[in-house]
Amino acid sequence: MASTTDRTKSPARTSVWLEGKAADRGRRSAQPAGLDRDKIIDATVRLLDAEGAARFSMRKLAAELNVTAMSVYWYVDTKDDLLELALDAVFGTVALPDTDAGDWREQLRALAAGYRALLVRHPWVSPLIGTYLNIGPHSMAFSQAAQKIVRNTGLPPHGQMGGISAVFQFVYGFGTIEGHFIERCAEAGLNQDEYFREAMGTIRERPQYRETFAQSDELMEARGGDTVEEMRERDFGFALDLLIAGIEAMVERSKA
Repeated sequence: MASTTDRTKSPARTSVWLEGKAADRGRRSAQPAGLDRDKIIDATVRLLDAEGAARFSMRKLAAELNVTAMSVYWYVDTKDDLLELALDAVFGTVALPDTDAGDWREQLRALAAGYRALLVRHPWVSPLIGTYLNIGPHSMAFSQAAQKIVRNTGLPPHGQMGGISAVFQFVYGFGTIEGHFIERCAEAGLNQDEYFREAMGTIRERPQYRETFAQSDELMEARGGDTVEEMRERDFGFALDLLIAGIEAMVERSKA
């Protein structure tokens, strides 16, 4: 186990997955009884879901596990290592489509929906994706599935990474905003529809926004959906269809 002093003095590391520490599970001697890395990661995910990454601490984790903070360090060297492990663990909950059978469009829709659900279910994931390399085994399996699906589209090699970016950066942004909106509603003690009505009602009262809202009302009526969730589902599905149509168009263009 690395000492606190060693952890403080050690240079900035790139990833727990590149330093051999991820393979260290269960191999250390004199480990605290009744504790293992899987239990620690599960408790970490629970705390992150409840309080977010900003309020997460090793001391709170130790209290959740009913152990001392130093006991946790038998299994992970740093808080950063643990956050990386938790990030990869939740990527393991995304169901990966069979990329060797079926239509690539349905495969893409399924993987996009799974990614969106992950971001909504665990709002702390989106900032950590931008903080860490995210190259654990579950995350890499997700990336490989995305790459295989986009290869199956028929896009030329030079356009495949752009295709992945178009779809999954869209889903990242959509899911991140959705997850944070749901968090904000919960903190306000309101459901999504109540929060939306209250926020929009307040803004509508401002004269400078009346013209904007007059135009928005037409769009909202055409959009359809009686609830925020229904409207969001329509938007997500239509946007994803636009991206799929764009991929199809680029494939046809490459054949010309």
